[in-house]
Amino acid sequence: MIHQQHRRQLKKKRRIVLTTQMSILLTFLLIWEIAGRFKWIDVLIFSYPTKIFMQIGKDMLSGELWPHLWMTLTETAVGFLLGTLVGTLLAILIWWSPFLSKVLDPYMVVFNSMPKVALGPIFIVLFGGGFTAIVMTTLSITVIITTLVVNSAFHEVDPNLVKVVRTFGGSRRDVFRSVIFPASFPAIVSTLKVNVGMAWVGVIVGEFLVAKVGLGYLIIYGFQVFNFTLVLASLVLIALAATGMYQFVVYIERKLIRER
Repeated sequence: MIHQQHRRQLKKKRRIVLTTQMSILLTFLLIWEIAGRFKWIDVLIFSYPTKIFMQIGKDMLSGELWPHLWMTLTETAVGFLLGTLVGTLLAILIWWSPFLSKVLDPYMVVFNSMPKVALGPIFIVLFGGGFTAIVMTTLSITVIITTLVVNSAFHEVDPNLVKVVRTFGGSRRDVFRSVIFPASFPAIVSTLKVNVGMAWVGVIVGEFLVAKVGLGYLIIYGFQVFNFTLVLASLVLIALAATGMYQFVVYIERKLIRER
């Protein structure tokens, strides 16, 4: 009875939060629309919602939008998945070898502070101006973030739990499998949320530098031809796609944690 009442309260709070979020969004869009219609803002630069969504609808119906959207989504998904996987594996390797951890620590700090945009031209020269260069630009952002966060989670595990496994004769492999990884699982899953944003940043930056197709390319093209409605339409699509991707990660997180 108490548990059911608690669940009803949680659902009610979630509905209130969602209603508040939607109210803020709709109010913002309404004010923006009115400001654009009555010329309170420069519509050449800021446009307004109906004009933006008409641009999206027109490009979708003509078929011009789909190749750009599909390419950006593919690059983001590949960069997101590879970045999370490679970063987690690298964190495991660093935890497994204290010597390697001490050697790589200053390099990771320096690489993390380095502006990733500066690496873009290098990736273009190495991998050519296309899909691979953009994915590598994304990996340069997602891998290091994942490695630092997951490695930090590994070292924050309660040492008493490690001692228990050691007391019963457990090896380093047993410690990792029975204690370190299970205890760090929430942090690893939470890293997925961070990597959603990082992956989108990496892909759009890569497309700014080299792409001839993609939402990043449309943004640059829109600036060049002074079509800011196209620029804002591309940003809206990025926001919607990133939100959908984030919500999918949240769903996966809830499902995995519930199973555990």
